Amino acid sequence: MPVSSVERPVSALRQRMLEDMAMRGLRSATQRDYVRFVQSFAAFLRRPPDTATAEDIRRFQVHQRESGVQPPTINCSVSALRFFFTVTLDRPDLSRRLVLARSPRKLPDVLNVEEVGRLLEAAPGIKYKAILGTAYGAGLRVSEAASLKLDDIRL
Repeated sequence: MPVSSVERPVSALRQRMLEDMAMRGLRSATQRDYVRFVQSFAAFLRRPPDTATAEDIRRFQVHQRESGVQPPTINCSVSALRFFFTVTLDRPDLSRRLVLARSPRKLPDVLNVEEVGRLLEAAPGIKYKAILGTAYGAGLRVSEAASLKLDDIRL
């Protein structure tokens, strides 16, 4: 028995947003994400998103933060909602109310003396020990260590 897929009619507002995104050449994955974020905003509001106020935007962003939504996801929703308010609705006043979330800076992991010793001992030969020791001691990135030349080393 074949399964028929029931497609819901696309609202005029969503159709307009899809057209706006297509006109600007946004990739299909970006379009899908933007629609999904606007849908989640509308679900939060429990009414059409074109009726949103500045206070609704503030409450939505507070809700996202309190719900544990991570900064990259919040920032994606900001991009989607900025597009929606600025381009589709021509309401830049509302898009200015959206706030990007800052990601906490992560400090790099630093090896202790024993770990550095074990790393150097695990190297298969003297050449690799020299490369690892130089890279770690000078704080070089892998690409910097790989492109080292003899002329780069002062004796």
